[in-house]
Amino acid sequence: MKILWFHLMPYTELPDDFRQKNNSVWVDINSNLFEPERAHHMYNDFMDELEFAAQSGFHGVCVNEHHNNGYGLMPSPNLIASTLARRTSEAALCILGNSLALYNPPTRVAEEMAMIDCISGGRVIAGFPVGSPMDTCYAYGQNPSLLRQRYYEAHDLVLKSWMEPETFAFNGRFNQQRYVNNWPRPVQKPRPPIWIPGGGSVETWRWCAEMDYVYCYLSYYGYKAGRDTMHGFWREMDKLGKDRNPYRAGFLQFVGVAETRAEAARLYKEAAEYFYGRCLHVDPKFASPPGYTTEATVRARVQSMVVQAANKAIERREVPLDFQEIVDKGYVIIGSPDEVAEQIRALAVDMNVGHLMLLLQFGNMGKELAFHNTRLFAEKVLPQVKDLFDDRWDDRWWPQPMARQQRAHPAPVVQ
Repeated sequence: MKILWFHLMPYTELPDDFRQKNNSVWVDINSNLFEPERAHHMYNDFMDELEFAAQSGFHGVCVNEHHNNGYGLMPSPNLIASTLARRTSEAALCILGNSLALYNPPTRVAEEMAMIDCISGGRVIAGFPVGSPMDTCYAYGQNPSLLRQRYYEAHDLVLKSWMEPETFAFNGRFNQQRYVNNWPRPVQKPRPPIWIPGGGSVETWRWCAEMDYVYCYLSYYGYKAGRDTMHGFWREMDKLGKDRNPYRAGFLQFVGVAETRAEAARLYKEAAEYFYGRCLHVDPKFASPPGYTTEATVRARVQSMVVQAANKAIERREVPLDFQEIVDKGYVIIGSPDEVAEQIRALAVDMNVGHLMLLLQFGNMGKELAFHNTRLFAEKVLPQVKDLFDDRWDDRWWPQPMARQQRAHPAPVVQ
């Protein structure tokens, strides 16, 4: 099993009365709450955490894309990934953006990801989310009824720009380019592996099967809430005649490790309540614009993570989730290393997930606690779970970098 360290980069200093004085953490959040001087420290702490995770032995580190929000301060994951390409040496760089429909032209995404793949020596995983409605339809003004059509066309253009050996013209409905001739091109041939982050869309499942991509369920609500979605995904794979290779799938889980369960509860309570009380305070009017959710998904009664978050925000308008409920419902796994390892193995087997993405920094968690959580997991949990599935299945969706001896060796940082 591959274990990846995922970072949302949340704004860590939203005020205590944020829920009462703000309709939403996304789209129309009060811009006066953002303090650039404080964000300077947040960004540098976040990047320290990502680099520390890579050094600690995680198979990969994950970055993603969001806009107009205090939930995740990463409008450009490529900027962060480019620094990681220089400051890490072995970990895969999983870029779970870019939202392809937002870029005009989409070849910009192809160029930047190829550039990062070259800098890193072939360690990029290319993630192509459709994007949340808050990011795509409200922050970036896209028509929700055309979003998937734009996305699929942009996807086709990006792939062709990576794989077509000659200059070509592209004449689509939304993109017309006389000369497509990407310089640079990726190290990985014919292209980097592609993962599709999603919240439960049936069309996304089917498209991942058709294209032989990894489906990544980025759940806010942990393994107990995610079971039905992942079981639905595998039932769909069965219908389509696909094997049950667990590396076809990825799943996101919050985790807090300590020497004892009681210590974990003490250490991670504040950060978890901050995340579920403030970072997921989403106004329902932004969660499901007409035309965004497809007919097949509606018929299957699959509800996106964003809609679930908005509904829970309504339910919890006055009384946010407390830590005990967060743990009891499986949103955050906590415990001693052995307890956490047991739960990790159980959820991975139950959901048949070969790529497990972990949020070991969440909410307003500071750098030292994030380091502590990361170190304990790497030293005491990772050895107990990383061999899962390897005796039977091959991971065909993992980067194939250049040999170590063929890669560049960056000079020491100049002071």
